[in-house]
Amino acid sequence: MYIILFVGIMIVSFVVQWRFKNKFKQYSETPLSSGLSGKEIAQKMLNDNGIYDVQVISVDGQLTDHYNPQNKTVNLSPEVYEGRSVAAAAVAAHECGHAVQHATAYSWLQFRSAMVPVVGFASKLTSWILMAGVIMFAISKGGNYWLLAIGVGALAITTVFSFITLPVEFDASNRALAWLNTAGITHSREEHDGAKDALKWAAMTYVVAALSALVTLLYYASILMGGRRD
Repeated sequence: MYIILFVGIMIVSFVVQWRFKNKFKQYSETPLSSGLSGKEIAQKMLNDNGIYDVQVISVDGQLTDHYNPQNKTVNLSPEVYEGRSVAAAAVAAHECGHAVQHATAYSWLQFRSAMVPVVGFASKLTSWILMAGVIMFAISKGGNYWLLAIGVGALAITTVFSFITLPVEFDASNRALAWLNTAGITHSREEHDGAKDALKWAAMTYVVAALSALVTLLYYASILMGGRRD
């Protein structure tokens, strides 16, 4: 059963990633009629929301865009920072959506930020603990389960984190789309629909990641519970 789920999730993940990259490429080639760059759009959205202590900077790489609440920076990849396309507008506004969440103390973002140190520690150890735990569990025929139980617990933390990320990402996209519309950045219906489509597929990558984490958690939990019953 779990093998089928794993294969299914892998196929869906591949399709979603492929679709997202294609959509991003498509809308990166769609000029924005307002002519604004990603940097200009980000700065305008921040100012329109009364946020003046967040800096918009360019970072190396592709699809490396993110908001850093620690140093209050909206980090945009060169393609978005300098781009004057529908995709650049959508991504820049989305990352500023996180800055708005931070400024307004959005509860899900606060919860997610509070989990970051714990999740960072758990994610570094999870794979090794699970591997060693499964080996010890098998050798002892279910008698030595404590290490596997710790691994499952750590995996549960990262899985919860994946699901908490979903409302944060969807809310940032909703804020971005609403602002792009009211600010007149996406003038035409086609531009607005393109931005919405690009952000929808970006969000789908987080949904698939969360489902993948859940399937993995259920798999190791089944090993732990099944072996202990035996």
